[in-house]
Amino acid sequence: MTTRHRFLTLSAALAITACGAGMHAGSPAPAARPFVSDEISVVTRGSGPDVILIHGLAGNIGVWDASADSLDDHYRLHLVQIRGFGGVPRTSTDSMVTAAVAREVARYIQEAGLTRPALVGHSMGGTIALMVAARNPGLVGRVMVVDMVPFMGAMFGQPAATVETLRPLADQLRAQLLTGTLLDQMIGTMARSDTSRRKLLAYADASDRATVANAMHELILTDMRPELSRISVPLTVLYVQRANVPMPAAQYDAMMRQAYANAPGATLVRIDDSNHYIQLDQPGRFVAEVEAFMRR
Repeated sequence: MTTRHRFLTLSAALAITACGAGMHAGSPAPAARPFVSDEISVVTRGSGPDVILIHGLAGNIGVWDASADSLDDHYRLHLVQIRGFGGVPRTSTDSMVTAAVAREVARYIQEAGLTRPALVGHSMGGTIALMVAARNPGLVGRVMVVDMVPFMGAMFGQPAATVETLRPLADQLRAQLLTGTLLDQMIGTMARSDTSRRKLLAYADASDRATVANAMHELILTDMRPELSRISVPLTVLYVQRANVPMPAAQYDAMMRQAYANAPGATLVRIDDSNHYIQLDQPGRFVAEVEAFMRR
């Protein structure tokens, strides 16, 4: 398997703009205060239990459009846009992206007064969701990770990889993302339909390359496996096996179980006939899995 092909299971990102409000008995509610962040902005729609949706690398909240149309009758959705991706400028000077976004998502939950919301994160957004849940006990009620592993070393065919052994590769890929066409090559295979691929490529082309490159570098060197045991809430992992991953299905399933071995209560769900963007390739199945996840 080539480095590029192993790399294609990734994607990503996130953003928030929302409000928190309080009121005193007998007095009118004060004006809503917008959530201001250099890392994220958010769009909120629908009503019901709170569900926060976090997109992946070089993405945009538009990847959730079809899913949101089906879910917002039953849930209040918080669509998080990561600044620097999908045409949304980033004003932060922090070279760290995923960790910074995770901190801001946690702050958003607190300032918006959400009570143990559900987190749904795709790809890089899945890593961010794991960070929020593991590093903020009691803050969220459940977590869904969509096609992401807790440590990307395994995705490069290096089960025994460490952060330090992967650093040269992370440095190399960051340089390629800054100067070459690797991003478009990655994104171009992440969905099955031409319409979806065009949408994803447009988001990628509108993304800030430095933010994308720094985020990928950080993802490669982030090992969330030791932190999984801190997640005591229900954890569901949806995953696909891409056609260019040449191993028996049983072997791939075992690899995914091993990746999440430190989260023994995790529910792993294999999704067939899909590329990386399950919500675009299998929209009906994806919505059904979210609804099942919310019932757990």
